[in-house]
Amino acid sequence: MKRTHNATSLDVKDIGVEVILNGWVDSRRDHGGLIFIDLRDRSGIIQVVFSPEVNLEAFHLAEQVRSEYVVGVQGKVSHRPADTENPNLKTGKIEIYVDKMELMNSAKTPPFYIEDGIEVDENLRLKYRYLDLRREEMRKNLMLRHRVVKTMRDYLDDKGFIEVETPILTKSSPEGARDYLVPSRVHHGEFFALPQSPQIFKQLLMVSGLEKYFQVARCFRDEDLRADRQPEFTQLDIEMSFVDEEDIITLIEAMMVLIFEQVKRDITIPFPRLSYDEAMKKYGSDAPDLRFGFEIVDLTELLADVEFKVFSSAINSGGAVRAINAKGCASFKRREIDSLGSMAVEYGARGMAWIVVAENELKSPITKFLSETQIEQILNALSAEPGDLILFAADSHEVVSRVLGVLRLELAKRLELIDKNELNFVWLYDFPLFEYDKDEERYVAVHHMFTSPRVSDLDLLDSNPGAVKARAYDLVLNGTEIGGGSIRIHRRDWQEKMFKLLGMSMEEARDKFGYMLDAFEYGTPPHGGIAFGIDRLIMIMSGRNSIRDVIAFPKTQSAACPLTDAPSTVSAKQLRELALKIRDK
Repeated sequence: MKRTHNATSLDVKDIGVEVILNGWVDSRRDHGGLIFIDLRDRSGIIQVVFSPEVNLEAFHLAEQVRSEYVVGVQGKVSHRPADTENPNLKTGKIEIYVDKMELMNSAKTPPFYIEDGIEVDENLRLKYRYLDLRREEMRKNLMLRHRVVKTMRDYLDDKGFIEVETPILTKSSPEGARDYLVPSRVHHGEFFALPQSPQIFKQLLMVSGLEKYFQVARCFRDEDLRADRQPEFTQLDIEMSFVDEEDIITLIEAMMVLIFEQVKRDITIPFPRLSYDEAMKKYGSDAPDLRFGFEIVDLTELLADVEFKVFSSAINSGGAVRAINAKGCASFKRREIDSLGSMAVEYGARGMAWIVVAENELKSPITKFLSETQIEQILNALSAEPGDLILFAADSHEVVSRVLGVLRLELAKRLELIDKNELNFVWLYDFPLFEYDKDEERYVAVHHMFTSPRVSDLDLLDSNPGAVKARAYDLVLNGTEIGGGSIRIHRRDWQEKMFKLLGMSMEEARDKFGYMLDAFEYGTPPHGGIAFGIDRLIMIMSGRNSIRDVIAFPKTQSAACPLTDAPSTVSAKQLRELALKIRDK
């Protein structure tokens, strides 16, 4: 019984049409003289009716089927009686009176209900992922993913881009996350690495003269996982020649408009922009959520002469004092304030000072250390009024930003200030090119080692590398970085200088990247690009809390697959072929 229609392609216009449908039994209801089955296929659900008066054989077969049996039915489309219409179904006004049925396969009772909104342990859902994906909400996530990726491809094709696949087996390189390594059978003792991104290859494609490249690329990183990370993930990778930052930003903003049409959301471009320094000072994050206020206020200059040792020691050591006015939070109980203080300590602070602004007084353990003038200046700087709670952080700039950034988000969650329906995009720019790693006693790249310094900062590379800004940019949506990129280094001498500043010897640079340095001697055009995490983007668009819900077959947080039991041991023969031996732990 080969189907003629999908379930939800039928409507009242098809009344009287003879159809054949294939699918799964979603539910079965026996009303004595009639049996009703909700038949489910990829498109949705339709009700089919079995009556002994129409076909006794089909009726008896319908008595035997259960949920998730695979069936084919043939019958005529009919109007449902008015009092039985189901407005919650797309096909709620029609039903199929069956005159023939075929049982294609039976099914065991599933380990969980095939329905939306189930509360089931995620490991069980992943073990039976093929059943989990039968649920409508999961199927919709994958269909949205398909439409978004197709939109990306169509848009970039229309703009003259060429999709090019780059190698999956490549060379291990330093920096970034840990590589996944693949031992070579042919070259004993040597390894391929799975790519963390197609970064080098897409730059080589610019050397090749392709000018406009993109790829829906698989990437691999052996790092600790969380809700928005997977060991293997997918990104939209874009690279262009003869462009600057504005060209790339304009291209991406127009693409975002088309992408969000897939979820019937209108977005306004151009997106606002924030410098990295401004974002860290005002929001304590390089991926700020701007759907609510609670801006951080810098009090460092104002409190330069303060006698309160917690503040003065931070300022005198080159750090900062900043604060948040938690509007309307003066009603917080002491244990609630203390829990915020514990959170501050967890993220690196040595403590958290606070002031409750009551109607006729200030309640705080620190006001006795401040002069009336200083208190007044603090209240004015924070626009404080009765009913407010002021939270302070005093430490290095890095710690202060991190702590107040976390507290800002926590306050918004506690007060339910985040509008989950809002889409708030913002570009971040002027990132530092380097940050200093105290443990390794050297500079490391903030983005990656192929990012170009801002041209006006080239002279600082020798005298003050920490002050150099990068030609890098990130696109942030609702506090999540969904894409990032940069204008790249396209000259060999600049790239060699970058390697040197990162503590890499020329011998190591030639060993790891000699082919790239050589390519830069053959007329490399100025170029730049950007990459988007497709998993994260779909997660936000579908309103999910984890990227595992928008990936067909994801791994757990321990980088394992309950469905296939991967990773697994391999045979001794396979290990001998690779000249490998497993050591005891």
